[in-house]
Amino acid sequence: MNHRDYRFADRRRFLSGVAGGAAATFAARGLLASSPAAAKGRWKMRLSTSTIEYSKLPVEEACRRIAALGFEAVDVWSAHAGCPHLDDVLNRLGAAGLKEVLDKNKLKLYAFSVYSGGYGKYAELLGKAGGGVAVRGSAGAGDPKELIPRMKKFIEGLKPDLELAEKYDSYLAIENHGGALLNSLDSFKAFVEINHSPRLGIAMAPYHLQGQKVSVEEAIATCGKQLFFFYAWQRAPGVGQLPGHGPTDFGPWIAALGKAGYRWYVNPFMHNEPQPDVMDKALAKSRDYLRRCYAKAVRA
Repeated sequence: MNHRDYRFADRRRFLSGVAGGAAATFAARGLLASSPAAAKGRWKMRLSTSTIEYSKLPVEEACRRIAALGFEAVDVWSAHAGCPHLDDVLNRLGAAGLKEVLDKNKLKLYAFSVYSGGYGKYAELLGKAGGGVAVRGSAGAGDPKELIPRMKKFIEGLKPDLELAEKYDSYLAIENHGGALLNSLDSFKAFVEINHSPRLGIAMAPYHLQGQKVSVEEAIATCGKQLFFFYAWQRAPGVGQLPGHGPTDFGPWIAALGKAGYRWYVNPFMHNEPQPDVMDKALAKSRDYLRRCYAKAVRA
């Protein structure tokens, strides 16, 4: 597809693009599940986490700790809540330096979270680092009666970013958020129906869905192959936001991801992270909990 005229292909082309070309590209890089288990038709869960969980540390140390905990991939954050990592990579390490850090720790690059700075600022860096998913927000909620035309306008307005994604062999994922255009089950349905670009999908934040009383399992099913990023994140205070710490049973969510054939990473997440050593222990508990949820889901 020409990056100067992606022009929203029809839905059949979208599905074949995501399931075929996009999946093949990312499977080759190790970003999509391509294990023997997946080859046998059993869904394979793989785990990443975000560098913002270690925002007080240099990006090299954040990656070292994430790898030591057994995570396979990493989501590098821009300056939201003062996280220095992505700008440090841009200004100091560059793409070659980031790849060196990742290779040293046997980590894959999954995503750049570009809530601060925007995708355009980091698009070339992401492409040169190997490509991945850029995660950003949507727009203000507006009048629910205007959902369809506003969603169309929003997606059409992403054309410059999608051209960059095509140029730099990357993908764009839009996160849901309370008070945003993408924040309800109806808005998920509208997005999925209107979007026909294989470069564009959804980053799902269950924390915000729980705030809207939206069924996470139903939202997963609605997104289907357009789900590019999944925050394993629940609505609870402090470390309780993480899987296995707060009250939410993540088992049905993991099972729903498997049923939907989710092909990316499950990303344990929280905001306002504790000190690094406490974060290590909290993420280790989440890792083990999610693995138990997965083992139960694939046995079911």
